[in-house]
Amino acid sequence: MIPFPISETSKIEHGGPLPPDTDAVIIGAGVVGISAALFLRQLGHRVVVLEKGRVACEQSSRNWGWIRQQGRDPHELPLMIEARRHWLDFSRRTNESLGLVEGGVTYLAESDKDMTAFSDWLVYAKEHELDSHMMSGREVAEMIPEMARRYPGALRTPSDMRAEPWVAVPTLARLAAEDGAVIVENCAARMLDIEAGRVTGVVTEQGRIRAGQVLVCGGAWSSLFLQNHGVRIPQLSVRATAAATNRLPEIHAGGVADNGVAFRRRQDGGYTIAAGAFHDLYIGPDAFRNLPKYLHTLAEHPFGTRYHAMAPQNYPDAWGTPRTWAAEEQSPFERMRVLNPAPSNAAKRKFLKQFRAMFPGFGEISLRAVWAGMIDLMPDVVPVIDRCETIPGLWIGTGLSGHGFGIGPEIGRVLAYMMMGQPPKQDLTRFRLSRFTDGTKVRPGPAL
Repeated sequence: MIPFPISETSKIEHGGPLPPDTDAVIIGAGVVGISAALFLRQLGHRVVVLEKGRVACEQSSRNWGWIRQQGRDPHELPLMIEARRHWLDFSRRTNESLGLVEGGVTYLAESDKDMTAFSDWLVYAKEHELDSHMMSGREVAEMIPEMARRYPGALRTPSDMRAEPWVAVPTLARLAAEDGAVIVENCAARMLDIEAGRVTGVVTEQGRIRAGQVLVCGGAWSSLFLQNHGVRIPQLSVRATAAATNRLPEIHAGGVADNGVAFRRRQDGGYTIAAGAFHDLYIGPDAFRNLPKYLHTLAEHPFGTRYHAMAPQNYPDAWGTPRTWAAEEQSPFERMRVLNPAPSNAAKRKFLKQFRAMFPGFGEISLRAVWAGMIDLMPDVVPVIDRCETIPGLWIGTGLSGHGFGIGPEIGRVLAYMMMGQPPKQDLTRFRLSRFTDGTKVRPGPAL
């Protein structure tokens, strides 16, 4: 059975205790935070990971499980290629299965316009010597003959992979703990400890911990945490809904998507299905303030987002959520241990209908689970991977924009290296924090 959802009632695997000091503190036990901890230990440094809820309890366990190079922003591709290698290495290092399968990712074209976009992106794939290639309509039909709908063609990357996120990230956390990382669940980081303008540690609900380096990778909560220290990033959170079918015959081992529905095979014999490009946005103070930076993105996908007047109580961008608080006060992160949004019934009905129509041979398709997650989104749909210039010792890894599961291990490595004064070995110019304030035109790159 799918252990879903991971919630604040789930068993605590990592209870601490909280040490008095460490070399680095990581706020957020998602895929980036756990990966950063693994690489910090590899470099020989002490590290503590603070998680207000449970490991991978939010988007790191609620995503599709795709580990894809295909369709990436060209600046993300070098990081994603390395991340794929990390996933293979992690799989070799643990005695537990991550559900890692090289089944490929395929984007189905619904029009000549789609085929042109796929062909245009293929230029970047060739630059990095990926195995991505175009497929004809006949080749698509031969690859998945059970599919009732016919397509003019597709873009496919056979070396892309999948894993089970609700299994993989907790498994990596156990690996990090075995390597000596201290992970403390059910322990919210309230705010940074700052002396003489630089980070000296973190104030948690369990007390203070001293550290010279702190990484914030709290997903949908990152912006709220940083605001309390005067650091503003134009991050929004959007709700995405997905579902898991019960066991079905295997018609394809990888991930497939057209403009309406996406699906991928799961380890338990079912499929994870979701809307290809649809999200819900709750309007709150941050959404209202940051809207101008998103106008270009919204203009490109005007029907991909449904708007709601306000977020539920205690959500990161709810109107009543505090934007400032003191170290002695209960923080917003203690009021909501796990951000567990209700799934969209409208989205579920739509993508389930499309999946059934795509594979009528399955007959009646029953669902084992339906869930939603809040995706941390940036205006240019690429993350922030950078130090904070105004607060030395503070590092930020957030805004993974719905494709962070696959790339997360390399983002964690890069940040771990930079925190300890090592060269990142990647060009991170595209992901700098200052791009939102230095006059740069903030727009999505040529990604799919």
